[in-house]
Amino acid sequence: MRAMRADAEALNIADVTANWVNAEVLQGEIDARIKALADLSHTPLFFGRLDYLHSPGLELAEGAAGENFYIGRRHVHDADGDPMVIDWRAPVSQPFYRASKKDPMDLKLRRRFGYTGGELTAYEDEHLTDPTEAARTSALLQSEIERPRVGPMRDIVATIQPEQDEIVRAGIGGSVCVQGAPGTGKTAVGLHRVAYLLYAHRERLARSGTLVIGPNRSFLHYIEQVLPALGELEVKQATVDDLVGHVEVRATDEAAAATVKGDARMAEVLRRAVRSHITMPQEPCVVVRGSRRWRVPAYELEEIVQELRDREIRYGAAREALPQRIAHAVLVRMEQAGEAPDDRVQDAVARNAAVKAAVKAVWPPVDPAKLVLRLLGDAEFLAEQAEGILTPEEQKTILWTRPARSVKSAKWSSADAVLIDEATDLVVRTPSLGHVVLDEAQDLSPMQYRAVGRRCTTGSATILGDIAQGTTPWATDTWEEALTHLGKPGSAVEELTQGFRVPREVIAYASRLLPAIAPDLTEATSIRESAGDFAIRTVEPADLTAATLTACDDALAKEGSIGLIAAEARIPALRTALEAAGVSCLAPGEETSAEARLTLVPATLAKGLEYDYVVLDEPAAIVDGEPDERTGLRRLYVCLTRPVSGLTVVHAAPLPEQLADR
Repeated sequence: MRAMRADAEALNIADVTANWVNAEVLQGEIDARIKALADLSHTPLFFGRLDYLHSPGLELAEGAAGENFYIGRRHVHDADGDPMVIDWRAPVSQPFYRASKKDPMDLKLRRRFGYTGGELTAYEDEHLTDPTEAARTSALLQSEIERPRVGPMRDIVATIQPEQDEIVRAGIGGSVCVQGAPGTGKTAVGLHRVAYLLYAHRERLARSGTLVIGPNRSFLHYIEQVLPALGELEVKQATVDDLVGHVEVRATDEAAAATVKGDARMAEVLRRAVRSHITMPQEPCVVVRGSRRWRVPAYELEEIVQELRDREIRYGAAREALPQRIAHAVLVRMEQAGEAPDDRVQDAVARNAAVKAAVKAVWPPVDPAKLVLRLLGDAEFLAEQAEGILTPEEQKTILWTRPARSVKSAKWSSADAVLIDEATDLVVRTPSLGHVVLDEAQDLSPMQYRAVGRRCTTGSATILGDIAQGTTPWATDTWEEALTHLGKPGSAVEELTQGFRVPREVIAYASRLLPAIAPDLTEATSIRESAGDFAIRTVEPADLTAATLTACDDALAKEGSIGLIAAEARIPALRTALEAAGVSCLAPGEETSAEARLTLVPATLAKGLEYDYVVLDEPAAIVDGEPDERTGLRRLYVCLTRPVSGLTVVHAAPLPEQLADR
């Protein structure tokens, strides 16, 4: 790999480019190649070997020679260009993940390599066509799955399971929704699917772009190293708030207001509001050219405007087409009078002051932010546009009590920004990407789904989430409904129920909440052989903080990362207590180190994160911190399912009734 990088750095393009533009473009490609060839010294490049009975691609003739391949994170070739390590995404690598004793896929042997600190320390063979060898669970695979989680999320290319591989390698032609229970690896599957699609359709996606959307910045920081470790550097990451960042968000809506603003019905309210600016012409348009005057009567202008309205094209596109339509009507009159105008004359007429004035009068420009400002601040305008769509009570819920004077001075909320994004798309089409990955998708409102869907109207999407972990009042109840709002109805929905992260005893305990929060979901199972450390400690209210710190001390005596998860209201007291005790604590998303292994996590930011040991402080406070019981229990379910090796629950208040009897 170092030699491949050195070869790229040594390339001399002085004599192969025709001009400086070509030279800049080619040098940019070389620089990107050099950057992509940078590798992680502590992470092995290969993790498996496949011994084929016959060379792939050749006829399976009797006596034909087999062929061996080393499988790894990256493609590596020698000085002659012959492959030494085959990329895990290549077709020849697929049997590493799919082959079994029942279906060996022409493999004689599958070898897994084990590493410690980047050094090769073990290997394990499966003779898939040997009838005397019984099928067994891979000890190396189990060891890799149960390895302590220190630092950010890592790639899972060595441990991808068959059901995960099917999702990863699904074609780019359709969108895929993955319903995954906690610890089933849905986030990793989504990221590796992006890496696979970039491998299989690199040229197409290089033109159209790819995007990973996460719930918050902490989560994006946690996953940001996965794709670069696989050599993919061009995938952008963002939150939904980043996508709709047309205005500065400085306010937070009450749950009731946010729910109405996030309702899909708001799309029709906004469409009406945008179209309300169109007025039918009352006067003719008279164009003067030289000594001639050309008159387009009001009734003909009305026909042109009505035809554009009926086509339902975007407001801005129709406004750009209108002067050309009027100019065309003028040119028809010129031709009838014996003139022979060409396209240049039509363009000149379209720019005529009289035409511009007519367009401005009947189809004025619309500023999306100003439109939403008026909608939320003017009760009469809102009532007019929302008639028959929103009830008077719903209109009152979203109406500002103190209307803002300007876009800049308004205290916009996240839901308001989504409305502005919708209005912006009604005026000018939002550019589409080639592929979008949407993680923690269950928490989005219908209007947020629409905002994401606009970014992949001509591309595909991978939607990841868990209905049981929906922790917003507007969280979706079914993926079918969510996919419809996203603009991808009928997409395949795959369910992952086999867990690799959460210990068996912990996931079984957390699953007691499922009947109350998501009764239709299949309960998750865990393939982890270790039952995990699990304890519930009941203390007096006065001793709660001290008992929580004691549980943290116990966890710090073990190897790995520790997450102290608590309700938002408890975070200041716990941070003060940790500082007084001399215990360093990190914020969510910050990388752990030997000196700082404990992260203090507000329950609202725990989603998507994982720690070797979790100390959960006062579950009742987490439930009470949400606007309703179902949302609170879902938030608790998220927090309970963050550990990899052990969970300690410390509480003074009674546990929710679903968990009270262990």
